[in-house]
Amino acid sequence: MAFKLEDIVQQFGGEIVGDRTQQVGSLAPLDQAGPNQLAFLANPKYLSQVETTRAGAVLINANDLAKVTARDGRNFIVTPNPYAYFARIAQAFIDMSTPKPSPGVHASATIDPSATIAASAVIGPNVTIEAGVVIGENVRLDANVFVGRGTSIGAGSRLYPNVAVYHGCKLGERAIVQAGAVIGSDGFGFAPDFVGEGDARTGSWVKIPQVGGVSIGPDVEIGANTTIDRGAMADTIIEECVKIDNLVQIGHNCKVGAYTVIAGCAGIAGSTTIGRHCMIGGAVGIAGHVTLADYVIVTAKSGVSKSLLKPGMYTSAFPAVDHASWNKSAALLRNIDKLRERIKALEASAAANGSGDKA
Repeated sequence: MAFKLEDIVQQFGGEIVGDRTQQVGSLAPLDQAGPNQLAFLANPKYLSQVETTRAGAVLINANDLAKVTARDGRNFIVTPNPYAYFARIAQAFIDMSTPKPSPGVHASATIDPSATIAASAVIGPNVTIEAGVVIGENVRLDANVFVGRGTSIGAGSRLYPNVAVYHGCKLGERAIVQAGAVIGSDGFGFAPDFVGEGDARTGSWVKIPQVGGVSIGPDVEIGANTTIDRGAMADTIIEECVKIDNLVQIGHNCKVGAYTVIAGCAGIAGSTTIGRHCMIGGAVGIAGHVTLADYVIVTAKSGVSKSLLKPGMYTSAFPAVDHASWNKSAALLRNIDKLRERIKALEASAAANGSGDKA
């Protein structure tokens, strides 16, 4: 397929500089694009590649275009956010080039008679749908998806293979859930019931029933093998347009505010509230019962043990350094208590000798 620039602009907006009839049929990086491909400039440090690219057209913002000197014979679509524009076009190209499955239910699927399934839905092989489930229009459930009783899945959602959605959960419209994710498994709740000390200690952990659910807003994406626990009593809540990477753990009764993004391997303990438009880096650990304000950024591998009530960037992880430098730092850290005692002793000596103010 090929599309004229004028047709692209008519659908997605922007302004054409150059040949409106230039056709493009795919997307490519600036340094690899050919005459029938569309490229984009999102980072000004690659501006020099715009001067040399063979792309049929380049997505660019007005400020960067003003710096381009070699424009002859080149075509541009000018837009304030070339990266977002590129993402929307990429979605459209993929959508047009991907074969559409026919609506219907695969013969191997197991569906309770009380479930309500829209006629436009696609139910794949070995899918299990329990009692009282509601499946909206144009939902697609790939092979081996499990949907527990009383759960609803909003229109236009896609659940990839081996996703499990437990009972009593709600997924909003246009949800994307990648393979192996688990939504609505039990929260990690156990009451200690022990008596005695040491070897005489007896008793056990008593499981606390998790009777809440998980409520997920529209346009949420959940990565592969991510788990979102159901609430102990009230629901765990994921608001609209939250984007969650692979291998993320969200504990029971958490609330994640709209437009927040959470990178891979982050772990969020129960009853934590994360605000809107937050960015949680990879492998971040957040303790339970804390609150993050709107517009908080937590950098990768940081540990959050208390509430962060002001917008801004927070870091607690130690950045990577060369091995020798790390060894020196580690040696200093091991001896910092001795250094502290020496300073206190020097201060006490100076004060006793009347040699002036403390250091």
